[in-house]
Amino acid sequence: MPPQEDQQTATKVDTIADHYEAILKALGKTIERKGLLDTPKHASKAMEFLTQGYKQDLKTVVNGAIFESDSDYTVLVKDIELYSLCEHHLLPFIGKCCIAYLPDGKVLGLSKLARIVDMFARRLQIQESLMKQITEAVLQVTGAKGVAVVIESQHMCMMMRGVEKQNSVMNTSVMLGSFPESQATRNEFLSLLNMTKN
Repeated sequence: MPPQEDQQTATKVDTIADHYEAILKALGKTIERKGLLDTPKHASKAMEFLTQGYKQDLKTVVNGAIFESDSDYTVLVKDIELYSLCEHHLLPFIGKCCIAYLPDGKVLGLSKLARIVDMFARRLQIQESLMKQITEAVLQVTGAKGVAVVIESQHMCMMMRGVEKQNSVMNTSVMLGSFPESQATRNEFLSLLNMTKN
């Protein structure tokens, strides 16, 4: 990281730490107590890490890992772990993402799918938007005939506060191109996800 970016990051961390200190004081906590002494700085660094997706872009993340291929079979990567922050409460939601695409002369390096998920997950999000952003990004970089994404996650804003439902799971899915248009392609995708019943 260039020195200028290092300085900008350090300044941002200090600014956020000042705000965390104000929050702790508003909660009636004495930050001079040993256990809380470094909390503003630690929380600030954590928030910087958890929102690092804002500093990333699709071109850099993919890094040219697009390869010519004559494959016309569905490519599916299951159970990509994701960790994000709810934009309404700044509480985590944690889950997994499954991505499938039908190549049209090009395939994407395997690890890049996980990196795309991370780039968008490391931002303040709602699950529906996260899913849409991942789907559109994969379609953009691969030029695929179709893309499908499924996300399943648990939201701490529902489990730790509010209705406090510990076993609630949110599932969202989107299909573009040949997946919604072709029943055979859609059925193949669902079968690969072990969602169809024999």
